[in-house]
Amino acid sequence: MTETLFLTSEDTRGLATMDEYVEAVRDGYREVGTDAPAAPRQKLVNGDPPGILTSYLSILPETGAMGGYTYAAGFGDVDAHFFLPLFDAESGAPLALIDGAAMNPYKTGAVGGVAADALARPDAETAAIIGTGAQAKGQLRALTAVRDLSTVNVYSPTTDHRESFAATMNEELEAAVGAVASSDAAVEGADVVVTATDATEPVFDGDVLDDGTHVTAMGQYDESARELDTDTLARAKYVPDLHDRALSDSGEFLTAREEGVIDEEHIHAELGEILTGEASGREDREEITVFDSGGTGVETVAAAHMLYEKAKDAGLGQPIDLAPASEALR
Repeated sequence: MTETLFLTSEDTRGLATMDEYVEAVRDGYREVGTDAPAAPRQKLVNGDPPGILTSYLSILPETGAMGGYTYAAGFGDVDAHFFLPLFDAESGAPLALIDGAAMNPYKTGAVGGVAADALARPDAETAAIIGTGAQAKGQLRALTAVRDLSTVNVYSPTTDHRESFAATMNEELEAAVGAVASSDAAVEGADVVVTATDATEPVFDGDVLDDGTHVTAMGQYDESARELDTDTLARAKYVPDLHDRALSDSGEFLTAREEGVIDEEHIHAELGEILTGEASGREDREEITVFDSGGTGVETVAAAHMLYEKAKDAGLGQPIDLAPASEALR
């Protein structure tokens, strides 16, 4: 039998700082930048009851781990359930089974933080956050881990949501977080813009972006939905998490390509290629950059392995036994 550690969401909650998530995820994408395997999500859509079943995988040899997410969203529960198997990248043996719900906004936020650190101006100090859910909070926490923000403007079409978000994050962060009445009001003058919504149509007008702005879009991973308009992509250096993911389910990229405004050559580089120096990042202060984050196994495995190591050190989790095929197949 192989002893494997089972970690609940409560085991992982608060186990690592956002700085630690960012560091782990940055290392993971650097590995992908030197050809560590990672594939875009596979998504099955169910009609009745409506829901999606999704999985994505990666192997990070230097980290020493491989695995990914499988999750179900919608269906009869009208909820989401995240299951994360983590394996040793050398032996192939299972290391952990993790309830991936609590870690989700942190590992996803960390990708945005890594990208902003690579692509935003070093002196960026003002941010716009469009969206007010758990993912928006994760993105803002990660952004403050890589930039000293002074002002954050947040917008949601629901007044209570944006005001509650601003109040909560004002207590947590040193930056002044304020609610504004429109997305354009949030975006105008911002050094960094983050979209973390469930919108299916663009959430701001690309014309209002100032030169030099960095944009992270992370709320959508459906070819028929997008948070950014075509003008934004056309004006920007476009960097996805994975090249193949942009071609498979980035509504922003696919719509702009279908409109004939951009083509595949508009994909400047993957995030990992920028982190390794294989491709250039920001090249001047006036350049607009876009990071398209749809979710991959890279941040998932990198963050999960970091949590696994910290949980072992803290004595957290429940050991369980899993039978290898050599024992079970009799």
